[in-house]
Amino acid sequence: MRDNSSDKRYRLGGTQPKRGVRRTATVAALILAVAAFTTPGTASADDSDFTTFPLAFGSSPATIAKGPDGNLWFTELTGNAIGRISPDGRITEFKAGLSALSGPDRIVAGPDGNLWFTEWFGNRIGRITPDGAVTEFSAGITPGASVFGIGAGADGNLWFTESTTNKVGRITPGGVVTEFDGGPNASAAPTDIVAGADGNMWFTQRFGGIGRITPQGAVTVFTEGITPGAGSVSIASGPDGNLWFTETFAGRIGRISTAGVVDEFTQGLSPASLPVNITNGPDGKLWFTEYTGGRVGTVDTAGRVTEVRSVGETTVPDGIVTGPDGNLWFVQAVASRIGRLHPPTH
Repeated sequence: MRDNSSDKRYRLGGTQPKRGVRRTATVAALILAVAAFTTPGTASADDSDFTTFPLAFGSSPATIAKGPDGNLWFTELTGNAIGRISPDGRITEFKAGLSALSGPDRIVAGPDGNLWFTEWFGNRIGRITPDGAVTEFSAGITPGASVFGIGAGADGNLWFTESTTNKVGRITPGGVVTEFDGGPNASAAPTDIVAGADGNMWFTQRFGGIGRITPQGAVTVFTEGITPGAGSVSIASGPDGNLWFTETFAGRIGRISTAGVVDEFTQGLSPASLPVNITNGPDGKLWFTEYTGGRVGTVDTAGRVTEVRSVGETTVPDGIVTGPDGNLWFVQAVASRIGRLHPPTH
């Protein structure tokens, strides 16, 4: 491993979860702690590069994705809705067809022109058309699996993770589910998943390493070079052909090649910032959110980290994506807002 950290204070430990644990205690406690101090609103007048769009308080938006229709689509974990926001900020929410207390979480554009999402509480996979028609799928998913991440594969299917059962699932656009064992660590808690440049799916493990699964279901887990207990929760396929991921508990940004070589980066990250979600930016960099830091940052393909700006210390920014307008769009989980950030030109 090549460790690019200049300060070992960032190296945090971690413990493995008991089976059946839903959200980590860290995240749950954080939301409860800051909720009382946050109120919805819009950016101040001098924030010309940053705009927010409020949702109903308590909606808890979780992630956001670029849709095939030129809009952004997002999930509301406790609002129990799927939302759509246009580049000019017009919001529409869809609840019809969603089971009560389903807990929509991760969302991604599918190969069929629809949006696909996970239901954290409902333990289902959902599909929503650009017109807002929802279909839920549960057949073939292990009960109590805690489906979490979802990504579109090069094989034309959707792939998802099961956090408490340590499995990776595949669902066809027609709704047929196949499950695969997620690796040797039964308590690894797989989280996010994305297609790599090598045609395989790559996934993070909150209490393990980085996993790779072939279209046929063969799994390899890489742990060498990854800080123990790193708490990886998000992964993106970078413009350099590598996979980039967050180490939320360890306070690092990680990079893994398709051959499994890992580098970690901390210089430029504030202590206890909890980097959480990561995505490709419009500028050839990776952009990420900081859960407790209330910031949005970038990392270039050489590993240079920049915390670009604060978006509200107690707003808890989470899912982030580049929109069709070239701006960065992200959710603020506790503030119950959607944020839009125009990337700096310098």
